[in-house]
Amino acid sequence: MGDAGEAAPAPGRGDGATAGDGRPRLALYWGSACGGCEIAVCNTHETLIEIDRHFDFCFCPCLLDGKRADVEALPDGGLFVTLWNGSIRTTENLEMARLLRRKSRILVAFGSCAAEGCVPGLANLASREETLRRVYVDTPTAEPGATPPRARTDTPCGAVELPPLLPRVATLREAVEVDFTVPGCPPEPHQIRAVIALFTAATADPSVLPPRGSVVGAGRSTVCDECPRTRQEKRLTRLHRTYEIAPDPTSCLVDQGLVCLGLATRDGCGAPCLRVDAPCIGCYGPPEGVHDQGAKMASVIGSVIDLAPLRSVPEGAAQDASVDAVLDAIPDWVGTLYKCGLAASVLGGAPARRRDRGPGGGA
Repeated sequence: MGDAGEAAPAPGRGDGATAGDGRPRLALYWGSACGGCEIAVCNTHETLIEIDRHFDFCFCPCLLDGKRADVEALPDGGLFVTLWNGSIRTTENLEMARLLRRKSRILVAFGSCAAEGCVPGLANLASREETLRRVYVDTPTAEPGATPPRARTDTPCGAVELPPLLPRVATLREAVEVDFTVPGCPPEPHQIRAVIALFTAATADPSVLPPRGSVVGAGRSTVCDECPRTRQEKRLTRLHRTYEIAPDPTSCLVDQGLVCLGLATRDGCGAPCLRVDAPCIGCYGPPEGVHDQGAKMASVIGSVIDLAPLRSVPEGAAQDASVDAVLDAIPDWVGTLYKCGLAASVLGGAPARRRDRGPGGGA
């Protein structure tokens, strides 16, 4: 797909990947994202001092005054590691992904948007044109007569151009080869520290790195392993939205009829949402061995719904309506089960698209 087959320089310290003072270069770049990953990096606090001690933190448009031209001037492989957060939504995102892949010895899909598409990936449920119209024209807060932004606008100071949207939101892995993935929306600071420590050690000894393609900064099992709540595997006759009940603070949220994706989500975050009565939304992606997070959670929900009351209902339309009555408690199943992973899912947000079509392909 795209340039996904583009070879990455081998990780390791080398003259091309170090600044004049000998420190290996580090970059943090955002694609289509909210900026939460940069905030999470800042939330590592004193770790920033360690980063500056070990790395030349040379490129991060959100935090530093580095320019694209500075990156282009580097030799290929001139960046030791780049943490890329954000999905691939625009032609500029795609160009920068290819540039940073070429310039980086290690390229990391950093955060849920880069790894799975996250919330921006839900735009794949509509076309580009439908999305732009909904955001800029049909939204209730739009001024009457509003129009979507134009690709080019001439002003007295010159022409202003916007990078076009690609037909669909894609993950970083669909655009270029990715060496490692750090999940989370955003990644938790304690995991960022662990990742930075790993890459710091790798500057001296590349053999400490796990195999390419590995998930780092997370576990291998599920959030349930970190959750302090007790599960009794109750059978449910109805489901609830989060505002409808005040959950018991000690019992599994699924047992209480809330759609909690902890059973289908990789551990490593420390289950902070579950500790404040908020269901897991799945931002750490699927655990080891699970291909499609939403499908896994749909299976969980199907297994906990109590069908015993339905046995008294005649088969056919009446029984189907009884099942629908349970499921209709959740009005947006795609947004619930694929909030963080639609772009990387089997659905892909565009059921008709071919799996081998890159981010610049058709809708």
